[in-house]
Amino acid sequence: MTGRLSPVSPSGPPRGRKDSRAAEPPKLAPVHTPYEDLLRLVMETGTPKADRTGTGTRSVFGHQMRFDLSEGFPLITTKKVHLKSIVYELLWFLRGESNVKWLQDRGVTIWDEWASPEGELGPVYGVQWRNWPTPSGEHIDQITQVIETLKTDPDSRRMIVSAWNVGEIPQMALAPCHAFFQFYVADGRLSCQLYQRSADLFLGVPFNIASYALLTHMVAAQTGLEVGEFIWTGGDCHIYDNHVDQVTEQLGREPYEYPELVLAPRDSIFDYEFEDIEIVGYRHHPAIKAPVAI
Repeated sequence: MTGRLSPVSPSGPPRGRKDSRAAEPPKLAPVHTPYEDLLRLVMETGTPKADRTGTGTRSVFGHQMRFDLSEGFPLITTKKVHLKSIVYELLWFLRGESNVKWLQDRGVTIWDEWASPEGELGPVYGVQWRNWPTPSGEHIDQITQVIETLKTDPDSRRMIVSAWNVGEIPQMALAPCHAFFQFYVADGRLSCQLYQRSADLFLGVPFNIASYALLTHMVAAQTGLEVGEFIWTGGDCHIYDNHVDQVTEQLGREPYEYPELVLAPRDSIFDYEFEDIEIVGYRHHPAIKAPVAI
């Protein structure tokens, strides 16, 4: 069939007609700011409080942040976060360690301030996760137990790991700040909620968010599940008085989209090495230094 063609411009559709074939604008990755929103909330409404370290804080009590792990890995972008320390600390927890030497041998010093001259910290996180003592003298490996429950009874409401062992807190160099966490499965997706009783928002919480998001990915990989949400619930959410200038600087920065996590397959959650964990596309602002309150 032949017919008359409408005149067209060399680079566009027929005159007077909208080009339905125009390219859609590229879909941008979402930019999430729940952490920065919490910093802002505490700066604006926090109550001045004394604290154990004698530094002083501004604080709010009770707050929740939600991170959809399918939309990116929640590594804070408004300042550079030291990923090496986060990964090695989590691997150290999973080993059930109580001595900082394993961390020091890998160039990680974040626990040094609390360690004894011999490097001991007492029965801290990893010990409780992997070797919780029972009255009969036995020990419970909570990580192994929770992974087994996820495989055999994913609707259980008892998939909890606790570091808050009241009987052993006096022997710990530092009482657990991130005290316990719970897993939840729905529609083939694994979510994790952490309760953090004490939250150093500037220095500690960016580590905690990334650490438990990574742990959720690792547990999901071991149980054949997709990742769901990481939910962070904080008790005493505080900014130390000597971090106020740093927080103000951080809140003046524009957040970027979150990076992606690439996790190598491993037969056991205890087999992961640092090299098995890769963060892709981490775009961030420069690091901001601040003193640690001890």
